[in-house]
Amino acid sequence: MGGGRGSSSSSPKGTDPRNSAALSTVLRGKLTAYMSVTVSVLASGSRGNCALVATSSTRILVDAGLSGRETFKRLRTLGERSEDITAILITHEHSDHVAGLYRLATKLNVPVFITAQTHCAWKRAASDAIRNSLRNASSDDSTTTPALPIPDLPQCELPKAELPKVELPKKEHFCAGRGFCIGDIEVMPFTIPHDAVDPVGFTFRTEGVKIGFATDLGYMPVSVRNHLHGCSVLVMESNHDVEMLRSGPYPWSVKQRVMSRVGHLSNDALAEFFSSDYDGGAEYLVLAHLSEQNNHPEIARAAAEHALGGRQGLWQSRLLLASQTQALEPIRL
Repeated sequence: MGGGRGSSSSSPKGTDPRNSAALSTVLRGKLTAYMSVTVSVLASGSRGNCALVATSSTRILVDAGLSGRETFKRLRTLGERSEDITAILITHEHSDHVAGLYRLATKLNVPVFITAQTHCAWKRAASDAIRNSLRNASSDDSTTTPALPIPDLPQCELPKAELPKVELPKKEHFCAGRGFCIGDIEVMPFTIPHDAVDPVGFTFRTEGVKIGFATDLGYMPVSVRNHLHGCSVLVMESNHDVEMLRSGPYPWSVKQRVMSRVGHLSNDALAEFFSSDYDGGAEYLVLAHLSEQNNHPEIARAAAEHALGGRQGLWQSRLLLASQTQALEPIRL
């Protein structure tokens, strides 16, 4: 009893040292979680690409290739709130990277970071789609056209003489090779070889962590390899198995395009990077943009693990495959 009274007399009520130690442990855990950096791949593949890079105060969507509804759904499955999104970042104008851009940008009312050339290409494609829809929608003596069947553009009836204004409510243009900041995240865009007007990959730096994204590129030039050095997380394209592509159902012209130096990175090409120029420092490697027709997850995984050589056992739990159909479990750093 005396010991208990002594403790009470020497410490204010509610500050038992044992309770304080426990509280400190809890707070440290919460602080660590609060300050963590996360990378989430919501979808990856030819039917839509979208990822999330997040800190405690900044959340960036990388690409907007899913519909707005599907993007919000997958964010919810990860425990993320759409209203917390800070900005949208676009790699290039192909539809599997921008199909949901208009709806997301208007719904979230956040800035879209995009190169000027990619922005122009996106606007032109959206306008062409609307014009083609109006041209084919109704007879000449009709006064209105039906709802526009264009994903994530305004769905409404329009007088024939009018076209909806397709513009992003907030936009910020950037140039490859010139870094910029979004909140507490430093972004460095770099040019990649792909058949788009101004395609880019990205690295992100925040809280001592570097994250690299490089998908939709025909090969790995020295400049791209240099940008990807020192990353804690690498999201890399492993699009196709060359033999599956050659014997697959695509027309020969499409096969040539995919295998070209402005097409997509094969399992073998990525494996060559892993076995030669990869610095081995990443905590996580994510294989992304796998073709559903010309690749198989286990073929892509085997090629990467073989290239990683003696470190194969170490990487089995850290070599991840992004999916087209469901979000990848968030990577927390």
